[in-house]
Amino acid sequence: MKTAHYTNSGQEESEVETNAPKPIVAIIGRQNVGKSTLLNRLAGKRLAIVADLPGTTRDRIFADVSWQGTGFTLVDTGGLEFKADSDITQAVNEQVKTAIIDADVIIFLIDVKDGITSTDLEIADLLRTSQKPLLLVANKADNDRLESESVEFFTLGLGEPLPISAYHGRGTNELLDKISLLLPAVPPATTKPDIMKLAIVGRPNVGKSMLLNALAGGERAIVSHIPGTTRDAIDTKLDFNEQGVLFIDTAGIRRRGRIETGIERYSVFRTLKAIDRADITLLLLDATELVTAQDMHIAGYIQQASKGVILLVNKWDISEGLTKEECTKYIKSKFKFMPYAPLLFISAKLGQGLDKVIKQAFGVYQERFKRIPTAEVNSVIQQAVSTHNPPQKFNRRLKLLYATQADVNPPTFVFFINDTHLMHFSFQRYLENSLRRAFGFEGTPLQLVFKTRGEK
Repeated sequence: MKTAHYTNSGQEESEVETNAPKPIVAIIGRQNVGKSTLLNRLAGKRLAIVADLPGTTRDRIFADVSWQGTGFTLVDTGGLEFKADSDITQAVNEQVKTAIIDADVIIFLIDVKDGITSTDLEIADLLRTSQKPLLLVANKADNDRLESESVEFFTLGLGEPLPISAYHGRGTNELLDKISLLLPAVPPATTKPDIMKLAIVGRPNVGKSMLLNALAGGERAIVSHIPGTTRDAIDTKLDFNEQGVLFIDTAGIRRRGRIETGIERYSVFRTLKAIDRADITLLLLDATELVTAQDMHIAGYIQQASKGVILLVNKWDISEGLTKEECTKYIKSKFKFMPYAPLLFISAKLGQGLDKVIKQAFGVYQERFKRIPTAEVNSVIQQAVSTHNPPQKFNRRLKLLYATQADVNPPTFVFFINDTHLMHFSFQRYLENSLRRAFGFEGTPLQLVFKTRGEK
């Protein structure tokens, strides 16, 4: 993907190559048609709360899905929220129009048991004229009789309905096949060590745009006290000591239960794409709230995407009560799933601590491109094995035959072992900690791949 960027003077420069984000497939539809159940089924695990109540899913749940060598990010958008004083047609129009803009493929999910409803008709009216790839999927077709009733949805004018049962898994393989055929071609990711890509992420109103402006030394993004002002991912190319940095300023992800209809509901799409394109993410926390569930939700995706991360506690100038030491201990306890993440305290408004942000980011960036000689890797792993016996099952003990670093950005290590079934997650974590103690890798996750002898 090529993206236009600007210097501090605002003059447009040549385009820069950036890593292409994963395609996004959005599941849309009215409440209680089974969107969360479908996401769980396609992702192969229970990621979204599923209940037989309308409106259970209140914020965005997403998962990376791989099918027959094709990968994409699947997003459960939540159902429409009806209120007595709301304009239903306007709400439907806003949500669907935004989904059309941001998603690469749309799954329009309907309920075969309910038949066509007025809300389905409102959504269909907009989708019928769209140019986005669309799949009309009739859910809850749990048996042959219900499957035959899906022909009713031909009248929507959106093509042939695909009957499935997300709960039972009926027809979902065919759905994945159809999704794969509609996904846009993803160009090979390009890695340019001379340009570091930073994504500024966090909940609305934590100061992302203000941080970008402070680092850039000018008003590059609109700063407002109204949450969710930034709707798009805005790229800004800056130079620091003759080193280029591509900033990706993202829209915020609103906390659970407070996502409005329309553009706000789908700003998360662009945040996910920005994280996918970045090398390093700056995750902003609010010093007045410290860590919320949504902060950890975002951090989970950053880790899942194997991106570098720096935790920034913004608005430190107005924090009260806890010392830095106490805050550090508390935050680290909440983010214990990424103990490698450095933590900085800043005030974007006053410019406090900002000199450390870019320095730390370049440090993490260098760690992501660090390559360790194979002899040194094996020496550390052999020492780790001699100190702590590998696990065993049924009188068979795990044997580590050979290890090597296969890639960078993120650092990836391949272990050749006698039997992958003998590897336990606790021993995998022990091996990762051994590598970190020996070689650092601050701020970046490590990918550990285990293969049996002879496996390519």
